[in-house]
Amino acid sequence: MDMSPQEYQAYIKERAPKSPIWKDTALAFLIGGAICVLGQLILDGYRSLGLDKTDAGTATSVTLIFLAALTTGLNLYNSLARFAGAGTLVPITGFANSVVSPAIDFKAEGIITGMAAKMFVIAGPVIVFGTLASVVYGAVLMLLG
Repeated sequence: MDMSPQEYQAYIKERAPKSPIWKDTALAFLIGGAICVLGQLILDGYRSLGLDKTDAGTATSVTLIFLAALTTGLNLYNSLARFAGAGTLVPITGFANSVVSPAIDFKAEGIITGMAAKMFVIAGPVIVFGTLASVVYGAVLMLLG
């Protein structure tokens, strides 16, 4: 079967499954928004307990990281991610999931060579390039005044 590149592209377009973009977008928006609402409720709860804004924000971040790690360990976060897609990538919970998932996957290889060595396989590049970007941004800001 000999096809030109244009014929091949048309064939692939015809055969490829259609992406439910509107459904995926709506689910990502709703689930991501629900995670953010949960974070706001936790923040308001800590504020009502008497914590100032900074301490309540820190406690909220720690709580969201803990909940994401716990639900990842119970295989609930991954089930939610399969349903909601990008909505579960809300920064702090998605980051916690990206650290805990490889640790769980490689626990059979041992604590040091498995969990500890593989924990940052996914999150490591984010940390490295995030740190590098902040250093470059800081240097540019310092040079510009």
